[in-house]
Amino acid sequence: MHSIIQNLDLSARGVWFPTLVGFLLLFFALFMPKRRINWLEFYITFGVVGYVAWISDTVVGGMLDLVDLGDPKITGLGEFASYSFIPSSLSVIYLNYAKKTNKWTLVLLFTLVSTLIEWIMIQIGYLKIKNGGFFIFSIIAYLGVFGVILPLHIKVIKKNLLYNK
Repeated sequence: MHSIIQNLDLSARGVWFPTLVGFLLLFFALFMPKRRINWLEFYITFGVVGYVAWISDTVVGGMLDLVDLGDPKITGLGEFASYSFIPSSLSVIYLNYAKKTNKWTLVLLFTLVSTLIEWIMIQIGYLKIKNGGFFIFSIIAYLGVFGVILPLHIKVIKKNLLYNK
């Protein structure tokens, strides 16, 4: 039992923040009224974005060793929430509210929210960036994800779902 508690990395500095944000975003995403996406699109997006987030962690945090979340030797609860719930929840929330008329406003808003979450994780000491320019890369990546990748992703899903009916 002690090793299970230890592997959750609950003693990491600032672990409360990504855990809290991850679970709040998850609950909001689950219970928000579905306006622009349905449950199947939610499910597909949540899974794809979560998978890509974990692959990104493997490459950026593991192979390239550019960032550490909590204890670098342990994948704890905070890291789990940071890669499983935060990006996936933000993505489905964005897709649920994005339309052609508000797309760029939401792209900027969700880029700001994502950047703020990352910045707070740095400030409280949970996220350690080993390369100073990485934070600027994150902002560019958020703009690309919300501005291009997610709209393309949902367009492909909707086209294939309609085609298969």
